[in-house]
Amino acid sequence: MSPPTLPSALCVSLLAVPDASAAVVYSLHEVFSSVGRTWEVLTGQHQDARLMSPQIVAESKQAFRTVLGVPVVPDRVFAETQQSDIVIVADLALEDGFDPRDRWPQATAWLREEYERGAIICSVCTGALMLAEAGLLNRLEATTHWSVQKVLQNHYPEVVLKAERVLSPAGPEHRIVTSGGSASWSDLALYLIARFSGKEEARRIAKIFLFGDRRNGQLPFAAMARPKQHNDAVIARCQSWIASHYAVANPVECLVEQSGLAGRTFARRFKAATGYAPLDYVQTLRIEEAKQMLESTHTPVDAVALGVGYDDAGSFRRLFKRCTGISPSAYRQRFQGI
Repeated sequence: MSPPTLPSALCVSLLAVPDASAAVVYSLHEVFSSVGRTWEVLTGQHQDARLMSPQIVAESKQAFRTVLGVPVVPDRVFAETQQSDIVIVADLALEDGFDPRDRWPQATAWLREEYERGAIICSVCTGALMLAEAGLLNRLEATTHWSVQKVLQNHYPEVVLKAERVLSPAGPEHRIVTSGGSASWSDLALYLIARFSGKEEARRIAKIFLFGDRRNGQLPFAAMARPKQHNDAVIARCQSWIASHYAVANPVECLVEQSGLAGRTFARRFKAATGYAPLDYVQTLRIEEAKQMLESTHTPVDAVALGVGYDDAGSFRRLFKRCTGISPSAYRQRFQGI
């Protein structure tokens, strides 16, 4: 039986106008380009997640500078763009007292066309004004940056403003999604990745880019690095065995037995081949499995500890915090929330 094929890559169009924030456009481009690709490069773990194909779309293919002087090089123009699955308007740098009406006629016309063709239309920060100008927010709940709330209310009174929100999916099938301040582009990106490529991939992307609470440093985001490549067939066989038996009692003794080597010889060869001492390797595997259980289930922490090979839940908690910088409960709260 052949494995199921993944859907084709999602076409994500990043709308670029001179008012747009190039930082947000290019940040979104890099994050979406990483979906389904970068985790395997970093960890060696193959993941079947739907890919995303970002493209920068503008009125002209000619490179231009934003109002803040950053160069932008479009991939496509409105007239030749393939049908988009998702369109995102980045936040807009607008001068004091600006009037958004009739400001982006070609861009707003293209947004309406893409919406009619079935695309999901999104905005970051002040980009909601362009969606409102396109008539896409009428009678829908939406959010935007606090600095343009009055502008949006004055010029587009049919918009139901929910300024307290960071993300506001709205409309039939949530085909309109607005987000709050400029930094909310990462929240929007994770929302879209979780929605179309899966929650697990959204968590992986959050770990790659360190999205979210970083007050505990990088440890909560870190994963087991790509295994060292080696030609030691005995150690490779032991690695394959322990990948399915990491929860056994006395795992290092079992590995030595599997190898057929003397204990010291095994330890020396294992460290040379993998870069890990045998016990450290097993503990790392156990902690990685515990992370998966904490992220994707509501299994009590004590049961998670037992499931990965620790009879003493207290010892498991201490080891988990040493490896990740936070407690198992805090880890679950952080990553289940994505």
